[in-house]
Amino acid sequence: MELVPTQDDVVALLRRTGGLREGHFEYPGGQHITEYLQVALTMRDYEVAKVLSVGLSRKVRANTEIRAMIPELSVVAPATGGLPVAYGVCEALRAKQVYWAERENDGEPLHFRQYLELQPGEKVLLVDDILRTGRKLAEVKTLVEQRGGVVVGLATVVYQPNPNCENFGSLPLYYLAQLDGKYFASAATCELCRSGVPFDKVRL
Repeated sequence: MELVPTQDDVVALLRRTGGLREGHFEYPGGQHITEYLQVALTMRDYEVAKVLSVGLSRKVRANTEIRAMIPELSVVAPATGGLPVAYGVCEALRAKQVYWAERENDGEPLHFRQYLELQPGEKVLLVDDILRTGRKLAEVKTLVEQRGGVVVGLATVVYQPNPNCENFGSLPLYYLAQLDGKYFASAATCELCRSGVPFDKVRL
């Protein structure tokens, strides 16, 4: 396998480790989709996690501007679910540090844990396992900028945008694979539901 795995390589690894499943699934927001993706299931495998982390880091490193700032670059995950990828990318890049945002309860804003303080002008790479809606990444981007940090790019293992995905403008986005599962806004519009195919409710 190449140092930067191909789309087919990544999909094969996700399927082999149970991180990608085909079927009929309902997300918490009521959307139905034909693929269920949970990169955390794949990241349990150390060798696979290393392949994905190194591959993603090489895509980031190809940006000459980001490469120049790596010794002082911080890697920030928008929630604890993205931490395995964030730590793997930080190690592969030899970046400065990793930290993350979290929320105590649903509906509360993301915040940094006590003593995790950004420095004014600190350069930040946002890293997550999946980009679907982009809401958490957009929220943590705002949080970083409010604290005086500068977001220089985003990196995710998989890009699986839903129809309402956030737009990050000219900010560079790096990913190893793009998956385009078929989305339905609700059960009422779902072709699989109309065909009587049972669905699994999933937790994100």
